[in-house]
Amino acid sequence: MKPIIYLMFIVLIASSISCKKFLDREPTDFKTPENYFNTESELNTALIGVYNRLADERTYRRGLFTYLAISDEFFYRNVSTNSIYVLDFDAAHIDIGRFWETCYQGIDRANALLEHMNKPIMNELKRNEIKGEALFLRAYFYFLLVDNFGAVPLKLSSTKNPAEAPLPRSAVNVVYQQILEDMTAAYDLVPSIKKNPLDQTDTGLEYSERITKSAVGGILAKVCLSMAGAPLNDVAKYADALKWSELIINSGAHSLNPDYKQIFINAAKDIEDPKECIWEIGFSGNNTGNLLQGGTLGISNGITSTELNDPGYSTGSINTTARLYNLYDATDVRRDWCIAPFKYTTTNNVTTTTPWTSTQIYDRNIGKWRRQYETLVPKTKDYNAVNFPVLRYSDVLLMYAEAVNGMHGSPNLVAETYLNQVRRRGHNKPVGIPDATVDVTPGLSGTRFLEELQNERAREFAFEGMRQHDLKRWGIYVSKMNTLAAEITASAPSTWRYAGSAGKNTSSRNLLLPIPNSEVVLNPEIGVRDQNPGW
Repeated sequence: MKPIIYLMFIVLIASSISCKKFLDREPTDFKTPENYFNTESELNTALIGVYNRLADERTYRRGLFTYLAISDEFFYRNVSTNSIYVLDFDAAHIDIGRFWETCYQGIDRANALLEHMNKPIMNELKRNEIKGEALFLRAYFYFLLVDNFGAVPLKLSSTKNPAEAPLPRSAVNVVYQQILEDMTAAYDLVPSIKKNPLDQTDTGLEYSERITKSAVGGILAKVCLSMAGAPLNDVAKYADALKWSELIINSGAHSLNPDYKQIFINAAKDIEDPKECIWEIGFSGNNTGNLLQGGTLGISNGITSTELNDPGYSTGSINTTARLYNLYDATDVRRDWCIAPFKYTTTNNVTTTTPWTSTQIYDRNIGKWRRQYETLVPKTKDYNAVNFPVLRYSDVLLMYAEAVNGMHGSPNLVAETYLNQVRRRGHNKPVGIPDATVDVTPGLSGTRFLEELQNERAREFAFEGMRQHDLKRWGIYVSKMNTLAAEITASAPSTWRYAGSAGKNTSSRNLLLPIPNSEVVLNPEIGVRDQNPGW
């Protein structure tokens, strides 16, 4: 046996397109690299195979916004011990191993595609676009790995032979430098906008499932902010984060959807919103028939319902914490959208809503993705066609504001303006009109402005898989989780005291996931002595 990252590469072949989205192709066959990459179509199909790993169960189908993203914003109902849901697991846990494996599968597929990029005779502009996407995706998989595991093996060529020598872990800063190199090269190669290739009209709609300059620039800003924070604390990267976010803002290609809830209603209805949603992971169908590309937004992390069609089935497995709920003021429309203020009650096949009382905070489910708005027919219990938003324009605005504050030790007027635009939208106010009732106090110190920005990110991106990442790069993850447990013990109703279990279990070891046992055992260049601290 060999380590997971040395699995022999095989090219993913896809069936014919079955619906409107470019990425809606289902793996059905396999070929070796020597017999593939001969045409533009085969390059595109191989590229889909790279994208496909971002739609895995352990990435954006579920893991990266639920059980791999445990933070102080939510908890799993009825789970208090012996579960990854409460950070009670070890390096042998299957989801940790599968997450590692999925990322390296994506990297190996990208490597093989890049190695055979020049094989077919084709339009050079289109070749460069594919190359740019492959470079970006390889880098993004490494971003997921370094963010979650720290130092990881850096493999930049595809597996040719399972007997290849295993690689040691590369230092965190070395991995990040490769990420910057790949993404920066990708920025020059990918287009400014991407239109659905299945729409053959001259006015084809933009869509957000494939990589554009805005997507690359936005993720580069996120990478640079990560490098500016823990563990590298390379504060020089604030300037780069500012540069990349400013490029997107100044492009004029994006704007805030004036209605916050409409972002997620559009997602349920499969309506493109590229002004706000810069990059999404595409899902389609309900995993019936031959197409197995369904997603799960609003199912485990939705409003509890046993009704399949109206409003739509959800296990309602995840509830909010009072800490998150109390970050919103009563006039912030995001509160009662992100956190459902009601429960469903079904009597004689008729479903109605029953409001929660003011004391029933911990009872409340996530309400951000509401299955009642889904248009895919028929609905199924376990899957839907709702895309996951990896990068929204509000993120770009807040990253700009954070970068300015990090560079200068205090905000400037532009940073305050961008933070206020997000706040105003959250209160259903015109984003371009100053409003003292919701705007941040002008002239705050750098420390106070950062606190306001941290709280704003929690409100704006609740349950979108960002909170854990943010807390870790700010260096406050362990303390926030520990104080969450204390708060819940002190103030939550007795029936919900277990909601603090993850916080009680959090220690410095949880700043990283463990290197999977499968890799530690099989890769002599890593071994038990090179395991992450505390695991």
